[in-house]
Amino acid sequence: MTSAEVALESGATLGEGPTWDAAGERLLWVDILAAEVHAFDPVTAADTVLQPTSQHVGSAKPRTGGGLVANLRDGVGLYDPDGAFRWLAEYPAEGVRGNDAAVGPDGSLWAGTMRYDERPGGGTLRRVRPDGETTAVLDGVTVSNGIGWSPDGRLMYYIDTPTGRIDVFDVDPETSLPRARRPFADVPGPGKPDGMAVDADGRLWVAVWNGGRVLRYAPDGRPDGEIALPVALTTACAFGGPGLRDLYITTAAVATPPGTAHAGALFVVPDAGQGLPTPAFPG
Repeated sequence: MTSAEVALESGATLGEGPTWDAAGERLLWVDILAAEVHAFDPVTAADTVLQPTSQHVGSAKPRTGGGLVANLRDGVGLYDPDGAFRWLAEYPAEGVRGNDAAVGPDGSLWAGTMRYDERPGGGTLRRVRPDGETTAVLDGVTVSNGIGWSPDGRLMYYIDTPTGRIDVFDVDPETSLPRARRPFADVPGPGKPDGMAVDADGRLWVAVWNGGRVLRYAPDGRPDGEIALPVALTTACAFGGPGLRDLYITTAAVATPPGTAHAGALFVVPDAGQGLPTPAFPG
């Protein structure tokens, strides 16, 4: 497989949530602990803080009419193109923050949480509809992370990082809710699975936290490839760029020795595969 290149020496404390914004032809990503949403232009290599947030931000996705939907510490909020903010769904809990999130085929934001101290069972996965209706999908998770769907939308994949495993669900065609949870693949150490992307061939690309790599899995759960990175704290990945052929990978500098080369950088693997379009949030 093609090796990863440094796209941006961002030095992010906790880079996460890469998402291709097709309308803006840019990559959105967040620095969770800096409370910033960034936009990276792969043509000019310019990176800007698109939206500072008043709380730690686990993920931010584009909205169909412009602006962002953000998975924040106390719930899910909406930013208009001019930066104006309003809550879509609030559910604050002491010691808990938003983490990874994804817009599903049903148009909802699937938003995960975790405790700052990573206490077992302290996180959740919720479905937040564009009108703010919120459903608790999973309780008792620890670090709610990667979420993705098969190309036909019939399967949902999910990662609770400390389990060291990727799980798969069937998607109920009437409610769009997951059912029949079962293991999809165990992720070998070193490290634990974090964020993921699903490509057009139904393969899963999984970033391994504290493992310095992205693993690829075939639709039947077999290991199918590996991309090694020069940093340990690999957090998430997403396809972007022209034709959705390039794989972008976020990393973190938190808890690494000062001066560690490329810690917190944004990486890219050119022409890694064929990505799926990322739906914008209609709310």
